[in-house]
Amino acid sequence: MSTFLARPLPQRRSSGQRHALIATAHVRLMILMLFLGAGFLVVIGKIALLGLFGSAADARGVAVNPVVRSDILDRNGEPLARTIDAWTVGVRPHEVLGDKRALAEALVKIMPGHDADWYYAKLGMKANFTYLDRHASPALVNSIHDLGEPGIVFAQEPERLYPQSTLAAHALGYIGPSGDDPNIAGRAGIERAFDERLSSPAERGVPVSLSLDARVQAAMESELGRAMVTFSARNATGIVLDVHTGEVIAMASLPVYNPNKIGGTPSDALRNNVTQSVYELGSTFKPITMATAIQSGTVTSMARRFDATAPLKVGGFTIHDERGDPKRWLNIPETLIYSSNVATARIADEIGAARMQAMFRQLGFDSKPEIEVREKAHPLWPRYWARTTTMTTAYGHGIAITPLQLASAYAALVNGGVWRPSTLLKVAPGHAPAGRRVLSEQTSARMRQLLRLVCLYGTGRKGDAPGYRVGGKTGTAEAASNGGYDHSRNVATFVAAFPMDAPRYVVLAMLDSPLGTKETFGWKTAAWNAAPVVGRVIARTGAMLGVMPDARREVDLADLRPMLTLVAGAQAPTGAEEQ
Repeated sequence: MSTFLARPLPQRRSSGQRHALIATAHVRLMILMLFLGAGFLVVIGKIALLGLFGSAADARGVAVNPVVRSDILDRNGEPLARTIDAWTVGVRPHEVLGDKRALAEALVKIMPGHDADWYYAKLGMKANFTYLDRHASPALVNSIHDLGEPGIVFAQEPERLYPQSTLAAHALGYIGPSGDDPNIAGRAGIERAFDERLSSPAERGVPVSLSLDARVQAAMESELGRAMVTFSARNATGIVLDVHTGEVIAMASLPVYNPNKIGGTPSDALRNNVTQSVYELGSTFKPITMATAIQSGTVTSMARRFDATAPLKVGGFTIHDERGDPKRWLNIPETLIYSSNVATARIADEIGAARMQAMFRQLGFDSKPEIEVREKAHPLWPRYWARTTTMTTAYGHGIAITPLQLASAYAALVNGGVWRPSTLLKVAPGHAPAGRRVLSEQTSARMRQLLRLVCLYGTGRKGDAPGYRVGGKTGTAEAASNGGYDHSRNVATFVAAFPMDAPRYVVLAMLDSPLGTKETFGWKTAAWNAAPVVGRVIARTGAMLGVMPDARREVDLADLRPMLTLVAGAQAPTGAEEQ
């Protein structure tokens, strides 16, 4: 009898059970398909929204990549700042196949900015990736690629480039993180003032056109740098300003920095002394005092004389003129030609504190300069206006303002009497701000004559440029230091306008703590150092700005020349100036 192993027969499912299982599978499949469909819809919807409206960050006006910013151009369309795709060179150390020491030796021949040990250390890092160069040229990338090392990788990343290097650095500013804020943003100058506009995706492709002229800016920086080295000055400042629109054609502050390589830049180089530093600007205030005297009716005749025969004592304070100045009664033109502190103080005493303060306020000397950049200093305004305060501020002592504010004031002196805020943005023809009237046309016309006389006979002679009919005023003041004055240092300034028969531009140059030289006979005053800078800048840039030199034209001085009989034919004043 044979035996066999019996296996249990599988249980047969009923028809109803099979239908239930199939239904369940269908439901699960439908749910899965619904999830997949929903996922596809989300992705497609997101793509559509990005295409139509940009990302959520874009909708808030924030750039996805803050380095991708609109271009900044000068007034003639020359690029001053732009975003480019820069090549980066990196390495994945764990993927390097060749000999790392030999590779380091090869890299140092192509990129000599670091030694072989530096590259070898990078190649041996435990990190998955590290940069070797973030600003590589296409030629350098090709050379490294020819090494054939698979562990070295290349990519293009957006980079903010300032193609003119240090040119107009303080006006442009720079971008980057700052302090506790790791975000990339504009940190100074136009980059900071217009950060939202420059980084907005909605404005991308629309450049910001500045009032600056790169050619004039280069000439100003060149002449300032030359003077700064020649006279061993601590810093130098220069401005070219359109007198009718307030446009800043050039803004220079030395020492300068390179916004392409901001790391390691000293703080004094980052400081924009045009708007961020205030100075007692000495005798450059005297024409403002004369304009106030004429406008207020204090002085009605240019022939009126004021006693400058001896120092003026007011209480315990003594006001004096420089040695060698004429010790006599001076009329209005002579007061400016000889830059007499004593005569100016007497005129201010008659004007009075209220009217002097009113003029200074109308010229904006009691508030920060009006311009787009945010790096601005508040002037030092006297806390109490004693009689001596009125006298000393009349020749630029006891009150401190920025160089830009002085330039704007001189624009009002010569343009017909209208003060306008300054701007770094290009102004379309016919769209200059209305400004405010501070002087009458007649007073402004008189000031043009007086300023021209200073450059013909006074301390501004070295600032004259043949054919350009320059008028201006020097100022040399002791440098403020620790609540007092440093008698060994001064601030030398010359501010001028041209052409004085139909003024177009104000040009200012200032040197902080210049030293005398053999060529200047030891003098370190503005007549010897700052004035020549202005003269050379005008000579170099006048034609660029549309002002052609013409030796046949001159300011009409017929009514003032007879008053100068004592200086006509005699040696004009020396370069020595008041303190």
